Amino acid sequence: MKFKVIIIMLFMLTIACKQDVKGVVNVSVSDMKTEMTEGEIQLLDVRTPEEWSNGVIKGAEKINFYDDNFEATVANKIDMNKPVYVYCKSGGRSLQASELLVKKGYKVYNMLGGYDQWKEKYEE
Repeated sequence: MKFKVIIIMLFMLTIACKQDVKGVVNVSVSDMKTEMTEGEIQLLDVRTPEEWSNGVIKGAEKINFYDDNFEATVANKIDMNKPVYVYCKSGGRSLQASELLVKKGYKVYNMLGGYDQWKEKYEE
């Protein structure tokens, strides 16, 4: 009986993680890589300067999510009329940033797994 409950809980967690949150479209690192090779995209890295020193995906605009001027900086550097792909270290912070940007009217794609997963898969 416990085994069935665990399986059901894991299934529900998997479904919850796959769903879009408040207008944010979640994409895998593979999906984002495909989008990058098929055309020019807006890419937003919301990590800290210390994290950027460990590497950045080529072409990414670096805007620290924890910066007090985050929203104003995004408004100045990211075109609201084009989709933006957002990533952080592992995916949590980028989801927060993505939700904020959706509320501001941006079309946002959140890269699941963040830079850690990207680096693991596509060492640059």
